[in-house]
Amino acid sequence: MTARPVVHIVDDDDSLRSAMERLLTAAGREVRAYASSGEFLLDPPADAPGCLLLDVRLPGPSGLDLQEALKRHRIALPVIFLTGHGDLQTGVRAMKAGAVDFLTKPVERDVLFDAVDRALAVDAARRAERQSASDLQTRYAQLTPREREVFELVVAGQLNKQIAGQLGIGERTVKAQRAQVMAKLGAATAAELGRIAAQLRAST
Repeated sequence: MTARPVVHIVDDDDSLRSAMERLLTAAGREVRAYASSGEFLLDPPADAPGCLLLDVRLPGPSGLDLQEALKRHRIALPVIFLTGHGDLQTGVRAMKAGAVDFLTKPVERDVLFDAVDRALAVDAARRAERQSASDLQTRYAQLTPREREVFELVVAGQLNKQIAGQLGIGERTVKAQRAQVMAKLGAATAAELGRIAAQLRAST
């Protein structure tokens, strides 16, 4: 079963943090709250669905510092920044670094819920993409060395006769191995093999 998404809140304002935690919990969300970046990093989440509501100004490492630390620790949670100060420059920096949203306190209930929903949707899409890439790598690993050669030549646009000549094997053998490649990779056409090759290159 897929783990239930967790909304992580990092904010040193006790009352605001508690208010957001109550709102999201009442809306059926699972929530974990932290008072600082250090507290979050002392108990970082496992690789599970979720998002991060992150205050910009925090005691110790700032929210932007934590955003950078997440990348170093390979924690791929989508980030929603919260700020009590409408600092455009900070907002631009946060968004360029990959933040999903940049909200000004106090945050209205519907605005908060909408941002969290979008962040969780981003997280789900990223996880599905990573899973698809992982599945594809697993299928590719099942190809024999000869099948990989045939695969590369097919996606390069060579015909069976050309492949047979280049590899020094019979055309009938090429056809059989090409069929094996397509079956193992789940492709019905050479064009689909081309798309799979592009996906494999992008995921390495």
